[in-house]
Amino acid sequence: MRGTHGSAKTESMLRQHHNHEVSGSQCSSSLTQTIDAPMGLVWSMVRDFGHPQAYKRFVRRCKMRSGNGGVGSVREVHVVSGMPAGVSVERLESLDDDAKVMSFSIIGGDHRLENYRSTTSVHEDEDDHDDDEGERWKRTVVIESYVVDVPEGSSEEDTCAFANTIIRCNLISLATIAKKMAAGS
Repeated sequence: MRGTHGSAKTESMLRQHHNHEVSGSQCSSSLTQTIDAPMGLVWSMVRDFGHPQAYKRFVRRCKMRSGNGGVGSVREVHVVSGMPAGVSVERLESLDDDAKVMSFSIIGGDHRLENYRSTTSVHEDEDDHDDDEGERWKRTVVIESYVVDVPEGSSEEDTCAFANTIIRCNLISLATIAKKMAAGS
């Protein structure tokens, strides 16, 4: 799903922050979501490492194991029933509030996602848009990319399809919630 937005800024963000080194036994992808909400609001939700359930619909609860949400913090994410896992342990690897980029790695849990690393970036769309009242504003673009080992007995296509489905659902949920929050402010 690389380059689904196509703007020069999005392509620049993809090149700068979403180029993962991929070995022969790994798969990687990136997904893009345009959101009708201010960048500051969207970034505040994305960067809140200790509260992913604010928009990630498969997260039942999250407990910080160490840290206060800064780089090096570790969270224990409990997922909803029906998923092929119950718990994921994740470490915040980088957080850049100026560039609006963060990354985390999965370091444990009862799932098959080994050596998973995700990068998320947030930037303003280059084009102005009019709302219903004729006011001009910029939309927000979120890019999430990842690299992960392909588990034994699985294919690259199946592994990427699984990860892409989870991320796509999370990005759509983020867009829906942020848009509602922006409309209410």
